[in-house]
Amino acid sequence: MIVTVTANPSLDRTIELDSALERGEVQRSVSSSEQPGGKGVNVSRALIASGLDTIAVLPGDASDPMLVALRAEHTPTAGLPIAGRVRSNVTITEPDGTTTKINEPGPQLTTADDAALIALVVSHSRRAEWVVLAGSLPPGLSDDFYVRVVQAIRAATDSQPPRIAVDSSGAPMLALIESGVGVDLIKPNSEELAELTGLPDTFESDPDAAATAALSLVQRGCRAVLATLGSRGALLITADETWRATMPPVAAKSTVGAGDASLAGYLLADQRGATPERRLAQAVAHGAAAASLPGSTMPSPEQTKPDSAEVFVLSRADHR
Repeated sequence: MIVTVTANPSLDRTIELDSALERGEVQRSVSSSEQPGGKGVNVSRALIASGLDTIAVLPGDASDPMLVALRAEHTPTAGLPIAGRVRSNVTITEPDGTTTKINEPGPQLTTADDAALIALVVSHSRRAEWVVLAGSLPPGLSDDFYVRVVQAIRAATDSQPPRIAVDSSGAPMLALIESGVGVDLIKPNSEELAELTGLPDTFESDPDAAATAALSLVQRGCRAVLATLGSRGALLITADETWRATMPPVAAKSTVGAGDASLAGYLLADQRGATPERRLAQAVAHGAAAASLPGSTMPSPEQTKPDSAEVFVLSRADHR
């Protein structure tokens, strides 16, 4: 069982254009679609497509359009009733794959919602192998929310706690790193890696620099870092080794959810007992497949090509 936690989910509307976006002009869309989203929700959707047992924990009443949409997709959920509605986000995609996102802040949660959401996560974590904490936080949740969730999970499951993966950004992610609680996996992209390390964001063009930055996070308590670098592939860094994986170019339709798909691919391979190299290969294969699909569609394993990934070890001497 893999539990995903999305504190600030969204109902994502994707609008596809047949030409470049022109600010201030009237344009007609080629197509539009609406799908449930948010980082953790997308991970669960990808895991469902891969046949894995998962449940998505999120705030939202059973009648909220977000949870209705998830039920329609047969994604198991554990929703926490709240006063407000789950937010809606808009994504505009252009023919060359350029993606523009407009994200709402999300509903205001109360102190009682905070405590109840953590309790809901803990109740499902007792039978989980992985817990994925993902995405931004809605108004009302403090920056240390993920720190407190990790602490609560471990306090309640001290005999055999689940492994914990975190994919977030900004103040919540910085608070997690600075707390020293240590988690099993984090999944920053290039921009987030720069944010966490205070270094210039040159990582997509300089994987060795990205590896050095990610290693510094391992040295601060993260057991592994899965750093996604867009079309330049991804890195997997542990205390013992650094691997890089690349995929052949794909025709990108939408990059929305590609990083979430990468994390799901990694977890899928992990659950199948794969080596670190093959986990990384499946991660980049999932990410590439997601980028080639419209909107935030998550790929099935049959749509991925992990055998096409080129995986190699990076020498630590090269990025120190």
